[in-house]
Amino acid sequence: MSSIQADIEARLAQAEPEVEVLLAEVVGARTVRLFIDHPEGVTLALCERVTLALPEVRERYALEVSSPGTERPLTKPAHFRRFVGRRARVRTRDAREGHISFTGELVGASEADITLAAETGVVTIPYQEIVRSNLIPTE
Repeated sequence: MSSIQADIEARLAQAEPEVEVLLAEVVGARTVRLFIDHPEGVTLALCERVTLALPEVRERYALEVSSPGTERPLTKPAHFRRFVGRRARVRTRDAREGHISFTGELVGASEADITLAAETGVVTIPYQEIVRSNLIPTE
């Protein structure tokens, strides 16, 4: 988890405790893109409340707050477990079996790694090797 994400999660734990931070990433040098979720869904009003709850972040960066959308980011073991059986795209830090990007059905998720039935075969990837991962929209 990035330090900006840890900082935002800590701040929102007080202001908006039901908001889950799915992903916080610095884009370029001046923008933070923040994907959030909430048990009752993400509304424009919630995005506005989250934006206003993060004045320290807004002092340093332009802040974009949004719902996860159909290509929901997967960043924590609980996210992967929740979506076992769905298609996902996973990009790794280093090449595994000659590839850094895998797309397929998420068939398992433990506390240490995920298992993906990719087009190239079944692959197990430790979380620390995952650079980025997201769901693939169902058609």
